Amino acid sequence: MASSADVHVRICGQEIIKYDLEIKALIQDIRDCPGPQSALRELNSQVKEKFNKLRLRIQDLEQLAREQDREMDRQAIQAETESQRGQMLSNQTGWRKANLACKLAIDNMEKEKLLCGGENHSTRQRKATKESLVETSSNITESLMSISRMMAEQVKQSEDSISTLATSSRTVQETNEEFKNMTGTIHLGRKLILKYNRRELTDKLLIFLALALFLATVLYILKKRLFPFI
Repeated sequence: MASSADVHVRICGQEIIKYDLEIKALIQDIRDCPGPQSALRELNSQVKEKFNKLRLRIQDLEQLAREQDREMDRQAIQAETESQRGQMLSNQTGWRKANLACKLAIDNMEKEKLLCGGENHSTRQRKATKESLVETSSNITESLMSISRMMAEQVKQSEDSISTLATSSRTVQETNEEFKNMTGTIHLGRKLILKYNRRELTDKLLIFLALALFLATVLYILKKRLFPFI
């Protein structure tokens, strides 16, 4: 049976995939958006909301990685976190390009309408187009600044993750070194015990031989004293 932590990791991963697919669909909608600017702004608002939710779920997955007991599980979830973060950055780049392409298409469409109208209508249309261009430029600048901030945040989180992985790797190496030292000590102790056992056997044999020689000497002296004629 899967543990509670495994269930949370799986649910978090499924939600990340869901938000990723929803963002991709919205980016495609932006590419196909015929206008007007209000429709584009609505799509961008939805994309921002999905990105915020996706970023939170990636952070949750990273936290779950830190809570894992086994180093192998921790590293596997960390790798998945970095993969999802890279996919999110790729989506942000695609979002920016889709916005630029859509706004350029809307601007071109407005220019064509401007050329087809009368002189008065053309004047009003040029004014509206200029205002639209100013608004478009402002929106693009805002979007780029937002993406820049998000990328800076993701870079910092990636640096923290790499630092955590490096610390975990050093801990594993130190544990391996301690295990090797303990193994060497155990082998040395075993050799000493075997050496002492052999020494004890030798000492017992020598004591036995000395005792036998002593008894033989005593018997020989008694024989000479008691039975000198034998």
